[in-house]
Amino acid sequence: MNKITQLFNIKYPIIQGGMIWNSGYKLASAVSNAGALGLIGAGSMYPEVLREHIQKCKKATDKPFGVNIPMLYPNIEEIMNIVVEEGVKIVFTSAGNPKTWTSFLKEKDITVVHVVSSSVFALKAQDAGVDAVVAEGFEAGGHNGREETTTLTLIPMVKEKIRIPLIAAGGIATGRGMLAAMILGADAVQVGSRFAASVESSSHNNFKETIVNTKEGGTQLTLKELAPVRLIKNKFYQDVQDLYQKCPSKEELVQLLGRARAKKGMFEGDLDEGELEIGQVAGLIHEILPVEQIIQQMITEFELASKEKTTFEF
Repeated sequence: MNKITQLFNIKYPIIQGGMIWNSGYKLASAVSNAGALGLIGAGSMYPEVLREHIQKCKKATDKPFGVNIPMLYPNIEEIMNIVVEEGVKIVFTSAGNPKTWTSFLKEKDITVVHVVSSSVFALKAQDAGVDAVVAEGFEAGGHNGREETTTLTLIPMVKEKIRIPLIAAGGIATGRGMLAAMILGADAVQVGSRFAASVESSSHNNFKETIVNTKEGGTQLTLKELAPVRLIKNKFYQDVQDLYQKCPSKEELVQLLGRARAKKGMFEGDLDEGELEIGQVAGLIHEILPVEQIIQQMITEFELASKEKTTFEF
């Protein structure tokens, strides 16, 4: 047992990313049943939809699972109350000040983890009383920190500053990636993109197939004036780049983005007009697999790579 497997009472130090439009109860329960920690992604759910997914997840697994909550959520108070009412014991918070909700959750005997993109924010999360932090590097899919610090440098920098357990995220989809992150100081890894391309992910199959077909250099961080987001280079991405050529105002970017772009792309499968969020590591994802197989492949590769590591010579 390490710090994270002990904290969550799980077999493997692997956490599934709480990705919008990907992380419904089917994915979360499958990950938990396979020995890792599954997370329901509340960011794409209305409050009552979240309640339904929590209830279904409780029926689908008797293992620990959690809920990922972006704190920019407009119904945040209602969401937090639902989590408490439904007896969820693990909450990952992101996109906001950890001081706002950590004490409320801790008073309800809920384990709290906060997602950060720098050692400065990691220290703030620690001071707020969280049980662990996820340090997410620039390679990650979806919304990223403005610092643009890569996982390779972020993990040891955060490790140097904090006393609480550390989970590495961003660019990790393989057992070797997992080992590298843990050698750098992480106690566990959070995996998003690899699970987005799983059988149990709630995203549209068009999006899953696109992940598999995305090559090195096929994603780019953009829309930094609004909230930095890593996207697959499709028609919508190109429309954004074309608008940038005209030195647009923030309002013009908001107008082009419109509403529900992520839902249109990832959940409804519109590969032209939708926002397709995925990490750089998509270039290492070559097939859509069941969750159990993904986790077993990661663990097998991790164990083999751990043994190889001791044979290096100089």
